[in-house]
Amino acid sequence: MRREYLLLEIGMEECPARFVGPALAELARIGKEQLEGHRIAHGTVRTLGTPRRLALMVEGVAERQEDMVQEVKGPPARAAFDENGAPTRAAQGFAASQGVPVESLAVKEIDGGAYVFAVHRQPGKPVQEVLPELLANVVASLRFPKSMRWGDGTLRFARPIRWLVAMWGREVIPFELEGVVAGKTTRGHRVLADRAIPLPAAEAYVEVLREEGRVLVDVEERRSRILQQIETLAREIGGELMLDEVLLDEVTHLVEWPTALRGQFDPAYLEVPEEILVLTMKEHQRYFPVRDKALLPVFIAVRNGDETGIDIVRAGNEKVLSARLADARFFYTEDLKRPLSQRVEELKSVVFQERLGSLWDKTQRVRKIIERIGGGLPEADLEKADRAATLCKADLVTNVVYEFPELQGVMGREYALRSGEDASVAEAIFEHYLPRHASDELPKTLPGILVSLADKADTIVGCFGIGLVPTGSADPYALRRQALGIIRIQLAHRTPIRLRQLLEAAADGYTGVIEEPHEVVAQVLDFFAARMRHLLIEEGVRHDLVDAALALGVDDLIAAWQRAKALQEAAGTETFAALITAYQRAANLAKKASSEAVVDPKLFSDDEEAKLWDALRKVRPEVEAEAMAGRYEQALQILAGLRPRVDAFFDAVLVMAQDEAVRNNRLALLQEVVAAFGHVADLSLVKGRS
Repeated sequence: MRREYLLLEIGMEECPARFVGPALAELARIGKEQLEGHRIAHGTVRTLGTPRRLALMVEGVAERQEDMVQEVKGPPARAAFDENGAPTRAAQGFAASQGVPVESLAVKEIDGGAYVFAVHRQPGKPVQEVLPELLANVVASLRFPKSMRWGDGTLRFARPIRWLVAMWGREVIPFELEGVVAGKTTRGHRVLADRAIPLPAAEAYVEVLREEGRVLVDVEERRSRILQQIETLAREIGGELMLDEVLLDEVTHLVEWPTALRGQFDPAYLEVPEEILVLTMKEHQRYFPVRDKALLPVFIAVRNGDETGIDIVRAGNEKVLSARLADARFFYTEDLKRPLSQRVEELKSVVFQERLGSLWDKTQRVRKIIERIGGGLPEADLEKADRAATLCKADLVTNVVYEFPELQGVMGREYALRSGEDASVAEAIFEHYLPRHASDELPKTLPGILVSLADKADTIVGCFGIGLVPTGSADPYALRRQALGIIRIQLAHRTPIRLRQLLEAAADGYTGVIEEPHEVVAQVLDFFAARMRHLLIEEGVRHDLVDAALALGVDDLIAAWQRAKALQEAAGTETFAALITAYQRAANLAKKASSEAVVDPKLFSDDEEAKLWDALRKVRPEVEAEAMAGRYEQALQILAGLRPRVDAFFDAVLVMAQDEAVRNNRLALLQEVVAAFGHVADLSLVKGRS
């Protein structure tokens, strides 16, 4: 069967760089789904693209659809044919209803019996007949964060579509969208080769655009060229490129023919904190900074074109950046005219959340939380944490942070140091925002840890208290991220602060706002359990083992984590099998015991009852001690050792004895066995014995 490359190119007006990457991923997914849904065999699916074009390239697309075979189940074979094998009226009626000759009915074994089937075969069509509608569906199915209509059309797309290319091998696949007819003519770079360029075949697309159109349509090729150019320019002056992968991806999707250039700025601007300069270059101008031991007064930009007039382009970029840096320096010097502490009062006029008060209110609540949870911690650290909590939001009303919100905390630390605050207070101001994302660093100082925990707990409890609970993907206050932050901080630093203690302290700050604080705290504890569950499963812990460990609660986050890890470590071992067997044998009957039942050794009538009771009295304090010390692996080993005694008990004793007192006593004994396991996990949630 003949196989050819399939090409679909959607030419459009320039769309935002942030749309391109997700659109290409979506294009690959939809293209593959459409081909498979239409039974068209194909090879590798890849996408190519720039700000002006999105392209789907598929290798080895077959010339015809695969035939469609549909089998419809009919009556049992014994009812369809008589003893001589002749079709009965049941077979004839079924064949007639399916529109097939009765002699074409097939017999197949299914569900333990023989049945007749009508087989319908629909021959596949040539791809030239299928692809026009298929490709039109692919284009119409693409979705963007923001889309638009143009002219009198109804199609919504990121930007107006100006040309379409659709080819199977050398053949054009004609279809029309919004008055644009697909053909074999693409377009080159809008400045370097702004003309129509015919394609001889679909597989020539990348090469023709590169050689004749001055367009690097292969995203990886374009990214690689940009990276090679900017790294070379940095090395030429003995510097090191401050590479930002996100910025590199954005620049890759901004250009079609990249040419990097190196520019300079006045070294006098280096007196401004490096973070401000770097952010100005990256966020406002899409430039790559360069450093040696410190930031260098140079930048690297990438233009969408060739070397023509590069000096003019460089001068223009230098002029624009100089104006940006002048603004940044002005904001910074203005901010320095007042100490950070004088800005705290301004927080009273900045709303944190309409029902939860101002940012000043929030800082006062954070201070009270720290006071509540700080028992037993060094007094000096508590004083520094209190000072940091007072100042932690003050940089939000500075000029620099207003201009660059990403520098919250960074500028707070800088301004605190410039204002003469203690270095650990300044560091805590920065650290209280940590972690800002899943792979971010954690606070390291005790004042920073305390302010971070208190600030996050205040936000989570406050939002839950007024019904702002995350639903689906909606989480405007990033409560999931902040809960994970608290968990990660506790797991890393193992502070003596319990989660319930932290949440209750936060709830107390909302007196008069939260009507049922106990219910809210319980709801937030469940929320943390869900976050912990997600984190443990990501770590590779089995779902049922996570549930068993977390069933004991997450008040002690460290213990909950250790319990789940210990269960995962034991799973699949002989110890685990013995553990689960002992638990399950006891639990099956223990649930029939009264909750008030107490073991009375005087009612023992068999040596195995006494032996199990003695083993329990020895094991329970040992297990409790190991669990209290966080040594859950050892606790599991001890509990697994109960299996021989449990087995011997069941071999020798009839639990459900006729004598009610004896029966209840034996059930109470089994209840004690089950309770012994309660220091480690709820093993009733474990699936299987391995």
